[in-house]
Amino acid sequence: MDTTAVLDMAVSGLVLAAKLCLPILVTALVVGFGISLFQSMTQIQEITLSFVPKAAAVAVALLVSGHWMVSELVAFTHLLFERLPDLLNGG
Repeated sequence: MDTTAVLDMAVSGLVLAAKLCLPILVTALVVGFGISLFQSMTQIQEITLSFVPKAAAVAVALLVSGHWMVSELVAFTHLLFERLPDLLNGG
């Protein structure tokens, strides 16, 4: 098994994980910042005020980008299975 090929696939997996997390994390960050700004302007310190909109926004982000996320995962899995014999043979 060639170590550079294995490391290449590991890096590809980490990049894919970062790409898949990005829509959800950015959505939570933007909504959390907006709610935090609203709370600081109005001095309302209610915990559910920050949690419920953030959870709803993340759910919408999952609904919007879920198909793309699954198709990226399936494509990467197909790539792994295609390259598996080469990785095992050392080529």
